[in-house]
Amino acid sequence: MRVTLLGPQRRPTLGAVAASLQLAGPIATITAGWQEREPDDDALSEQLGSRDVNLSLYARWLDVQDRNPDFAEAERQLRGVLEEVQEIYLLRLDHALQAVYAIQRHSGQDRLRADAVAEALAAVRELDAAHLHRIGDIRGEFYQAWQPHDRPVIAEHCATVARLLGEAAALVVAGGHVGVLAHTLQLFDIVPPPCSPVIAWSAGAMALTDRIVLFHDRSLQGFGHSEVFGKGLGALHGVVPLPHARARLLLNDTPRMAVFARRFAPARCVLLENGTRVDTDADGTCPPGTRVLAGDGHVTALEAA
Repeated sequence: MRVTLLGPQRRPTLGAVAASLQLAGPIATITAGWQEREPDDDALSEQLGSRDVNLSLYARWLDVQDRNPDFAEAERQLRGVLEEVQEIYLLRLDHALQAVYAIQRHSGQDRLRADAVAEALAAVRELDAAHLHRIGDIRGEFYQAWQPHDRPVIAEHCATVARLLGEAAALVVAGGHVGVLAHTLQLFDIVPPPCSPVIAWSAGAMALTDRIVLFHDRSLQGFGHSEVFGKGLGALHGVVPLPHARARLLLNDTPRMAVFARRFAPARCVLLENGTRVDTDADGTCPPGTRVLAGDGHVTALEAA
C-alpha cells in the first residue's frame, strides 16, 4: 500500500498532490476527526475536484449510538477505563523519563553515563510496550464481549463503507481528534484498498500507524511527555508522524530529541511541516530527503540506501 504523508493543510497542497497521482475515479474521504464539523468539507472537496465521497464515519458512529444505546453505554464505560489506564501510565512514565533526563545531566564518565541512559531508556520502552499491550487487551476484551461487527446497525454501515472504498480510486484521511478518528476507523473496519493510494495528514497520518504517539513539549503546565496512546490502523509501518514538529517539539534540545528518537526506534520519526510530502513504499519506507529525528537528537534528511 502506498501512503503519501502531507504536512498540515492550512495552506493546502492536497489538490496538487492528488493531481500528480493521476487518479481515475471517486476519492473516498474520512473527516471523522473533525467530529461535528465532519460534513463541513467544501474546501476539501474543492481540492479534490468535487470527486470526493465522504465516508461519514462520525455520523455513522452517532447513528450507532442512537440505535444501540446499550452498546453506546458500554463504549462510554470503555472510554472511562482507558482514560484511567492512560493516567496511571503517565504517572509511571513521568518517573521513568525524569530518570533518563537526570542521568543525561549527571556529570562523570561519558561511558558510564551513556550505559546508564541506555538502561533507563530501555525501561521507558518496556513501559510503552506494556501499556500498548494492556490497551490492546482491554479493547480485545470489549470486542469479544460485545461483538460489534455482528450487530446489524454496525454491520450495515460496515458494508456500505466497504462498498464505497471498493469503488474509490484513493483514500484521503484528514486530521482532527486522533482518538475519535482511530476509534471510528476500527469500529467500521476500514481497510484501505491495497492497490489504491492513501493520502493523510496530521491526526490522519498518526491514525494510520502501528502505534499512535501523542507529543507536545510546550503546554500550559510546562514540558509535556510524549505518550503512547494506542494502536492505529496499521496501514503505515515503522513511522512516527510528527505534524507541526517545529511548533510542538523542542527541536533545539538535542538531548531531549535523542531520547524521543531512540525511544521509538527503529520507527522513523518523520517531521511533517507545511508543504511536506512523503511518498512511502508499501512497507512504510520513506524516500531519500525525508526529514527525520536522528538518534543523536538532530534533524536530518534520509540518504539514499
